[in-house]
Amino acid sequence: MAKLSTDELIEAFKELSLIELSEFVKKFEEVFEVTAAAPVAVAAAPAAGGGAPAEEVEEKSSFDVVLEAAGDKKIQVIKEVRALTSLGLGEAKALVDGAPGVVLEGVNKETADKAKAQLEEAGATVVLK
Repeated sequence: MAKLSTDELIEAFKELSLIELSEFVKKFEEVFEVTAAAPVAVAAAPAAGGGAPAEEVEEKSSFDVVLEAAGDKKIQVIKEVRALTSLGLGEAKALVDGAPGVVLEGVNKETADKAKAQLEEAGATVVLK
């Protein structure tokens, strides 16, 4: 197998859906026995140990958009889930039918708020975690 450059790897990752990328990260962690979340914990530790106010410690930079319930307009919610993710029709329907479930994982505040607004407009009950 030919060795890929960093740029080639990045281009390959851009083509993956969020779910595929999440599965890749999990597999990477298993194979190499590492945790991708470790740097976040290390970065938060000095702030907590330095006597910083609780407000700064609890400020989050990434959010999960969790679909709690589809509501009355299930088809509209499925359409919004498909628009927000790169899921196919069957996967989006399964996610909506299986609520509660994570629609987007580890996104910034702006993206999370936008997704929440779109899903709520379609009739869903959504929580940011």
